[in-house]
Amino acid sequence: MKPSSRPTVARRVALSAVLCALSLLFSYLETFIPMPIPGMKIGLANLIPLLLLPSLGIPTAACVSLLRIALSALLFGSPVSFLYSLAGGTVSFAVMALAFKFRLFNLTGASILGGVFHNLAQIAVAIPLLGTARVTVLLPWLLLSGTVAGLAVGLLGAFLLPRLPRSLFLKPARKEPDAEPAEPPENDP
Repeated sequence: MKPSSRPTVARRVALSAVLCALSLLFSYLETFIPMPIPGMKIGLANLIPLLLLPSLGIPTAACVSLLRIALSALLFGSPVSFLYSLAGGTVSFAVMALAFKFRLFNLTGASILGGVFHNLAQIAVAIPLLGTARVTVLLPWLLLSGTVAGLAVGLLGAFLLPRLPRSLFLKPARKEPDAEPAEPPENDP
């Protein structure tokens, strides 16, 4: 996007708030999906920052992602779940943002990387928190699930992005000031 086509600050904040709420809703809904392995998730909440990367840029996507992680932990998590989510979300987002910024992968590839690195970061946090490296036994399953979930979210993002109205991410059109009314014609006798 050209800098001149960026949305106004107020529009960006409003759009970010709505998308953060949607991401938070996805995160909440995922708590009801039973998973066979602790820490395994679909990562649907990451769809929103993934869509924001190419549309509103890295800073806005990062803010939405971090705000969602904090609100999710505050509303239906715990301090420990916050640490896992923060580590996984931060590393995942950083890897996706770098992959996208340097055009190393398309949206789906960046999402797969994000899913894999999310699980790697969570294992890295689990080892000192639990005081054992035995949690690494879950790593192959988490890496597989991160790959599959990243693929699913990435394909969904790649499907949705071109179908989103471009006007959603652009400045509203400026109204031209009303032209001065034309002089009434003079009446000639």
